[in-house]
Amino acid sequence: MTYQDIDSFFKGSDEANSAAEAHGLATGMLCVNGQTQSTAWIKQLFDQGDDIGAEQSRQLAQLFEETRASLESGDYGFEPFLPADDVPLSEQIAALADWCQGFLFGVGALYRNGEQSGQTREILRDIAEFTRLDPDAEGEEDEVAFMEVTEYLRTAVLLLRAELGSNRRARIH
Repeated sequence: MTYQDIDSFFKGSDEANSAAEAHGLATGMLCVNGQTQSTAWIKQLFDQGDDIGAEQSRQLAQLFEETRASLESGDYGFEPFLPADDVPLSEQIAALADWCQGFLFGVGALYRNGEQSGQTREILRDIAEFTRLDPDAEGEEDEVAFMEVTEYLRTAVLLLRAELGSNRRARIH
């Protein structure tokens, strides 16, 4: 299953902007509550009653479970679900900004009233800043910056998962 396959689910939909935003939402929800079910994520994605087919639902559930497995694995194999490297950099950057927006929404959808460390607040502020990335980037310097932001996100997500998922004062609903 490729990014383009999943992204096609959202073309023409009034819901998530992209597969990246949908994956960010799933990742945020799983960082707060590793027991979240794919059905809760799909409901968040299509809360206006959009009818999705059984095959789309199965593929989305598969992506969700792959995301859970990558977050839980000890090999740090988590990757944000973004377009392939052969896609223009501007599209990759726009997808990364969408991913960050979805992630913040996913965290906010489940995380309530818990204390956060200074590091967690700083990471969440950084991710909020990434939602404003300028997609009109090109050139080697911008490619390097894009890779650095992506790598930062990989590490930041794992740190947030450790803190938010274990915060005893957080109320998960």
